[in-house]
Amino acid sequence: MLDYLIKRLIQIIPVLLLVSIISFSIIYIAPGDPAMTLCAGPDGQVDPEYVEEFTKKYGLDQPLYVQYFTWLKNVLHGDFGYSYKTQQPVWDIVLSAFHATLKLAIVSLVISLIISIPLGIISAIKQNSLTDTFCMIGATLGVSMPNFWLGCLLMLIFAVSINWLPAAGYGDGGDLEHIILPAITLGVSSAAITARLMRSSMVESLSQDYILTARAKGVSERTITLKHAMKNALIPVVTMIGLNFGFLLNGSPVVETIFCWPGLGELTVRSMEMRDHMVVQGCMIFIALLFIAVNLVVDISYKFLDPRISYENE
Repeated sequence: MLDYLIKRLIQIIPVLLLVSIISFSIIYIAPGDPAMTLCAGPDGQVDPEYVEEFTKKYGLDQPLYVQYFTWLKNVLHGDFGYSYKTQQPVWDIVLSAFHATLKLAIVSLVISLIISIPLGIISAIKQNSLTDTFCMIGATLGVSMPNFWLGCLLMLIFAVSINWLPAAGYGDGGDLEHIILPAITLGVSSAAITARLMRSSMVESLSQDYILTARAKGVSERTITLKHAMKNALIPVVTMIGLNFGFLLNGSPVVETIFCWPGLGELTVRSMEMRDHMVVQGCMIFIALLFIAVNLVVDISYKFLDPRISYENE
């Protein structure tokens, strides 16, 4: 296991390097000049001298490769740069946004699991029944509904029509009443995918020979389902849960923007609009780190779900 972890940690280096090169290139090749955008006055007029000073200050007059290697050298020393807009350290801005996203991701994942795992198990046990059909229709609807449409619908019903919950905002650090609507919006689509996978995985597990043997020995259906079948069925489901959680941790730009939730997704979109390249690049690197970390945790969790899995030859 230790050798496997060391190999995976070493693999992080070229992955992050490649991500940084691609994201840095796309950001700076994209249309729009950060100097022109950020130096514009309230009336939209731009002072050429101020633009020139801004460009030289941040090295934007240098070739792309020079800018990249300067940025990379600073990152290796722990300096991710400063926001063009606010002059705050990029890493502080990203961590602050991640704190908000983490709250939303955890609540969304809990909602997703509460819905998906029971539905998947019930559908597998009641395979081809009316219950199974209704559960899978609900899962298909959940997969089919775009996040922005579901978010607006929930906002219209619970914030506008019956006025139970606030339409948007972060409240005092992410109050429960503010987090419910965006969490449901993200959790429903995630739950729909996980429920379908849970059902198919449970159906396969329940058809295995060891399940028939357990039934022949008189083991109760409850024990067979929860102790024997579900544990093996969770292996592919854990992969999907990990990927979903990775996406949730990265922040959903659409949902966070709709609900004015100050997370990573909303920060990335806002920084792109302002051409705040340093913040965008910091978000990209942080998001890549999150995905790598989540995938590593998922891979390690397989060993606890199925002791037969070995990493010795990996």
